[in-house]
Amino acid sequence: MVKINGEMLDMAGKTVTEMLAAMEVNGQRVAVELNEDIVPKASYGETVLKEGDTVEVVRFVGGG
Repeated sequence: MVKINGEMLDMAGKTVTEMLAAMEVNGQRVAVELNEDIVPKASYGETVLKEGDTVEVVRFVGGG
């Protein structure tokens, strides 16, 4: 299990790209923090989530 935005989800073994797709989130409009480190967008496809990881997905919101 991986803690994503405070919720325990079965995402261990998936890449960040796969996790975002499962969550129906556009990877270009978010920042992903894995165990308190920002994951570069170029690494989403190769960064694999492990049991016990903590992930924060922050969505960008425009406004004025």
